[in-house]
Amino acid sequence: MTWFTVDTRYADDVDRLNAARPAHRDWLRPMVDSGQVLAAGPWADGSGGFFVLRAADRAELDELLAADPYTLQEVAAARVIREWNIVLGTPAALD
Repeated sequence: MTWFTVDTRYADDVDRLNAARPAHRDWLRPMVDSGQVLAAGPWADGSGGFFVLRAADRAELDELLAADPYTLQEVAAARVIREWNIVLGTPAALD
């Protein structure tokens, strides 16, 4: 399993963002509860959000993101995804 960071820049349509946010959080919640998502939340300036997610590989991550309401409702204008090698902190103990 691999940890990934997902940095999302939101589209400029605030109404669409606000409409999609509850479904996006509902999509994330089971992954948070299971430990698959380490943390998630919007940037303080409202320009986007960030989460840390564990997946088998990039293909699985891409499948998950394809089902994200922010993807489906075109709220995610852009994403920067990186593999993250956590070496210190609680997640490091999970490997």
